[in-house]
Amino acid sequence: MATPFEALEIIKRGCEELLVEGELAQKLALRRPLRIKAGFDPTAPDLHLGHTVLLNKMRQFQDLGHRALFLIGDFTGMIGDPTGKNATRPPLTREEVARNADSYTDQVFKILNPEHTDVVFNSAWMDKFSAADLVRLAATHTVARMLERDDFGKRYRANQPIAIHEFLYPLIQGYDSVELKADVELGGTDQKFNLLMGRELQKHFHQPPQCILTMPLLEGLDGVNKMSKSLGNYVGVTESPEQIFGKLMSVSDDLMWRYIELLSFEPLSVIRSWKREVAGGRNPRDIKVAFAQELVARFHSRAAADQALADFETRFRQHAIPADIPEITVPAGDGGVTIAQVLKQARLTVSTSEALRMIEQGGVRLNGEKVSDKALKLGRGERAVLQVGRRKFARVTLS
Repeated sequence: MATPFEALEIIKRGCEELLVEGELAQKLALRRPLRIKAGFDPTAPDLHLGHTVLLNKMRQFQDLGHRALFLIGDFTGMIGDPTGKNATRPPLTREEVARNADSYTDQVFKILNPEHTDVVFNSAWMDKFSAADLVRLAATHTVARMLERDDFGKRYRANQPIAIHEFLYPLIQGYDSVELKADVELGGTDQKFNLLMGRELQKHFHQPPQCILTMPLLEGLDGVNKMSKSLGNYVGVTESPEQIFGKLMSVSDDLMWRYIELLSFEPLSVIRSWKREVAGGRNPRDIKVAFAQELVARFHSRAAADQALADFETRFRQHAIPADIPEITVPAGDGGVTIAQVLKQARLTVSTSEALRMIEQGGVRLNGEKVSDKALKLGRGERAVLQVGRRKFARVTLS
């Protein structure tokens, strides 16, 4: 069993902020299983790697002997988390929330240990809340305190409407920690206000305050924007082995280290060794392959990971794609960009008409696959390796 010092080093890996480190050290010294909470609003039916940053940290806590409280905000999901929003989010129906919640519970155990996980729904206690209970909860904080939250403050100063029910969201998220008697709550850096709310409400209800661990928001495949399905720059947990492997191989070498730090379960000593080897001349592609295989095996199987590697090498190496090809960013609107326009802007053809002619002749490949559809569009956030003829290559990011 890890010592409290060793456990603290593992827990702090990749985290943005730990409040309060001394308190967590004291909790770890008690040598009892801690109650580790992370909440997820089921606003979308599928998880992507950005969501798994928190799940990975919960798994690390489990491996250290602690209990994960996977909270599905089926009640708060009907409010809509206002974090980072400049407008009121449309609420989900109970039926939509229920469908998405079922999908979540199917997916989280690809990472979490089910024997050390409690899946809880905040409707279990919030559905029993009376109007008087909600008034008493609202009385614990002031409007001025709520406006300290950055997104609320910005909307207020810009004369943008803030619905009263949006103020309830952080209060209810905080109250969840009271109900669950959480020792630690995990969240993204954008959730700090809500996490602190839980800490303050625990004090109000005479409970030991939870420690707070914030994790960075994972950049998408474009290396710029937060990973998001709406931007198309995501890797989905339920995607096929070939899709997961190919997308991870497309990330830049710099972004690779960020992904490894936040998503890999390899020990820190191994990752430090990899960095030394790459600095000494080892091809970072080797590390990327090992990392991609690790994630495919996690979400599918080791056999699927081996097959994904074999398929990748067949597609790419047989077409003699060089290791060092230019990286080009092409602007894309909401409707995407046609393949012919991408080829022109990536300077792989001199014009769209030449691009269309090369497609007709079978001379264009996208991620190793021959392109036959001249109307094909690439969406914002996508990354792809394009090939024209035998010798023209570019790794393109749609931004």
